[in-house]
Amino acid sequence: MRVLITAGPTYEPLDPVRFLGNRSTGKMGYALAEAFAAEGARVTLVSGPSQLPNPAISLIETVRVETAAEMFAAASMVAAEADVWVFAAAVADYRPAQVAAEKIKKSGETLTLELVKNVDIAATLGQQKRAEQFAVGFALETTNELAHAQDKLRRKNFDLVVLNSLRDAGAGFGHDTNKVTVLDARGQVVNFELQSKADVARGLVSLILARRAVTS
Repeated sequence: MRVLITAGPTYEPLDPVRFLGNRSTGKMGYALAEAFAAEGARVTLVSGPSQLPNPAISLIETVRVETAAEMFAAASMVAAEADVWVFAAAVADYRPAQVAAEKIKKSGETLTLELVKNVDIAATLGQQKRAEQFAVGFALETTNELAHAQDKLRRKNFDLVVLNSLRDAGAGFGHDTNKVTVLDARGQVVNFELQSKADVARGLVSLILARRAVTS
């Protein structure tokens, strides 16, 4: 089995010094890569900027990228051959329309930036997904969590969506623990109580493999 996983943030440069980014560390995606490898899968881990070392497992190939465009290009290279896609990265929705060649100097009381939309990696690849491929997305929400997650499930052609809420203590960015809710198109819900991200990853991989076996 071949698995594509995206992980970590993307950084969208403003100038040679600054960027737009987010607080994702990549821990969940890296844990998923190791959990899939433990099941014998060959994993391509497309990682945005992260302080985590590349997993020292021969079954995992780590591809380092920085921007959303670079992540999309790297994921597109292997998506067609992968049996399972897991979009765990926190990809920037927008990027600066112009990247300054030199450091932007302070002048005036305000600075206005024009942002343009990045490619939606999961949605774009989801349009190309074959019936035998299995796609899993992540949704980190702060309000109307279930409604937003169900909308992502439909729009991006996911088989499962993993919902994180920043209102849950110990879940989300920067933690070694996580608490998630998994939804599918039939309305079935599986809850994972707060536990280590490694344990969550093992549970998610078991669930994905079981659901994939039923649908294949």
